[in-house]
Amino acid sequence: MQVNFFATLRSAVGQKTVEIPTESGDTVGSLLRRVLATYPELEPLMLNEEGELSRYVHIFVNGRGVVHLPQRLDTPLADEYTIDFFPAVAGG
Repeated sequence: MQVNFFATLRSAVGQKTVEIPTESGDTVGSLLRRVLATYPELEPLMLNEEGELSRYVHIFVNGRGVVHLPQRLDTPLADEYTIDFFPAVAGG
């Protein structure tokens, strides 16, 4: 599965896009755990003090925000999906 990282997350991974193998029954949450196991330097950037996904990190499945999907992190995945990880950014 193609996984894209943006801004500070891209810097931590060292590249924009990586391929993460998927398994039958994978969800956004299981993919997130696999990404963090592969790139442990992302943990402090993506997880809060309780070990949950930070409210400052946004995950998109085929361009749709996970927070807008009915199953959120339990959303099932397919190999052809594209996943994007964005840190919240501020500017003016």
